[in-house]
Amino acid sequence: MTLPIIGAALRVETLSEHRNWLLDKQRDLELQSFFSADVLNGDWQPKVDEARALLDGHTGRLGIHGPFIGFSIASPDPDIQAVVARRMDQGLDVCAALGATQMVIHSPYTTWMHNNLDNQAEARDRVVAATHASIGAAVKRAEEMGVVLVIENIEDIDPMDRLHLAQSFDSDAVRLSIDTGHAHYAHGSTGAAPVDYFVTLAGEMLHHIHLQDADGYADRHWAIGEGTIRWHAVFRAIAALEVRPHLILELRDHSGIPASMAFLEAAGLGQ
Repeated sequence: MTLPIIGAALRVETLSEHRNWLLDKQRDLELQSFFSADVLNGDWQPKVDEARALLDGHTGRLGIHGPFIGFSIASPDPDIQAVVARRMDQGLDVCAALGATQMVIHSPYTTWMHNNLDNQAEARDRVVAATHASIGAAVKRAEEMGVVLVIENIEDIDPMDRLHLAQSFDSDAVRLSIDTGHAHYAHGSTGAAPVDYFVTLAGEMLHHIHLQDADGYADRHWAIGEGTIRWHAVFRAIAALEVRPHLILELRDHSGIPASMAFLEAAGLGQ
């Protein structure tokens, strides 16, 4: 069996440091320099130009982390929805400039929602409707561009909520992302299922995974092997899928990439 090739989430500023590693197996890359309001509202073209120059010869799949700071994609406030729509459009502008085909966005489901969505009639439908009002135009534009928006779990306790939200768009431009550390936090601190269950339940809608280790208490973004995630179970669940999601190391300290790769290689899980 061929082991899956592991990529990484990097900033444009750290691309040169990891360029040879990215190109050695044409690894998938997620650029994380284009999600903040100050960047999106400013002149980000020089960053794009720098990234494109550094990625000359790179043929792995390219994505970005889209905007998320300060808002929920399911806000019921129409003024906030307009801000979200603008931010999504700005993120897609960056995708077009880079040639990226994937953009990570954040799930709206909170811990509070998990215990209260069934406390009021139609509360679940209102979350879906508000999300469509916020990102519906972005989904249509993404379809035309060939970009996939992947919805990442944040506080999600029930993986099915996010799955149903993604399916409600009935669009090839909306799929799922899993962050292993977020899922492990939810498992350890709020009673969610373990990480491999998140992978299995996402099924063929899973197009992206943030690989980070954690302790089940906080969002650590540790190097793989430093925490308590059961990695063999996670990679068995990934191997059982028919899709091939982007497998992206998302570490707080990028110097942990070699140690993470050494752990995965020694365990026979990735290359």
